[in-house]
Amino acid sequence: MSKGSNKYEGTSLRKIDHLRICLSKKVEGPLTTWLEYVTIPHCANPDIDLEDVDTSVEFLGKRLNAPLIVSAITGGAPGTERVNRVIAEVVEELGLGMGVGSQRSMLENSSITYTYSVVRDAAPSAVVIANIGAAQVVKLSKDELIKVINVIKADALAIHLNPAQEVFQFEGETSFKGLKARLKELVKELPVPIIIKEVGCGLSYEVVRELRELGIKYFDVAGAGGTNWILIELLRLKEKGEELRSEIASTFLDWCIPTAPSIIDTKLAAPDSVIIASGGLRTGVDVVKSIALGADLGAMALPVLKAAVKGKEALVNLLKAVIEEVRIATFLSGSSSIRELRRKNIIIYGPLLDWLTSRGVSIKEYIKIKGSILNI
Repeated sequence: MSKGSNKYEGTSLRKIDHLRICLSKKVEGPLTTWLEYVTIPHCANPDIDLEDVDTSVEFLGKRLNAPLIVSAITGGAPGTERVNRVIAEVVEELGLGMGVGSQRSMLENSSITYTYSVVRDAAPSAVVIANIGAAQVVKLSKDELIKVINVIKADALAIHLNPAQEVFQFEGETSFKGLKARLKELVKELPVPIIIKEVGCGLSYEVVRELRELGIKYFDVAGAGGTNWILIELLRLKEKGEELRSEIASTFLDWCIPTAPSIIDTKLAAPDSVIIASGGLRTGVDVVKSIALGADLGAMALPVLKAAVKGKEALVNLLKAVIEEVRIATFLSGSSSIRELRRKNIIIYGPLLDWLTSRGVSIKEYIKIKGSILNI
């Protein structure tokens, strides 16, 4: 068997490992999202009708029926196209958007390109986001990245920053040198916007400020509170008998920024950016809290995966419930639209308030910042 074939099989098997573990093990880490420290004051006199609440938003030049997308989940191994097809059919039907899993494997072996291209086939008008890892971006040419975009006719390219995952991945790549310079080039070279995305450890003020200065305007915070990829790689290490490495990984399970403070950091560092809240969002109330806190829309992955493997009906029911929860929570905040929701006062307390004040910003100042600049 050729070296290239070995490499392909390794990437493909890893993707299957990830799905298997996510569907059979507890993969959420010890931290919560900290959204429990955000309260939207209940409006007992909304002066609007529930049926008139508009949950639609514009994102990447398209209209979504709700401020919700499906985060990157899979693709790149035989069988994963079934999950991608179900998700794509549902987001097309409901007027949402979705990302695909890392497309590195289709560059290594073109025979599995269909596991990604099925998405655009099933969702011709939906927002679709391509995906590649930061460790690969440094090495890939402009033409290769455009191929990644074109195969799904993507509206944007997500570049995921996952150094903590790579450190503990059995096959991980930890070479990120040159990334900032490459990103600066790609902002000008690529035909679609770049979305910088974490994978569960969150984005900090310092990182976002630096990347915004490079010209990047879209950020998916992907904070702690949901799927923990250090934990997933720890479980894989144990399966491979790498006990010492898995023990080291266990000490980093809470080396992450929860989703709520990551939203705050991103808004403070780049108030004119478009912010996707993800990492532990499980309900429409979580989405609405995230938006009131400063995000522009929310994203989910693990609940979507678990529903998608059951079939289209299960996923439709899940996402319809989330959309209705968004509508009801928006109504109970006294808002008639998502745009109005973004201007609402919020109450922040506990460690989240401590985080905000440690950034030298009062809650009154933050409410002014997050409500005065509406990006989408």
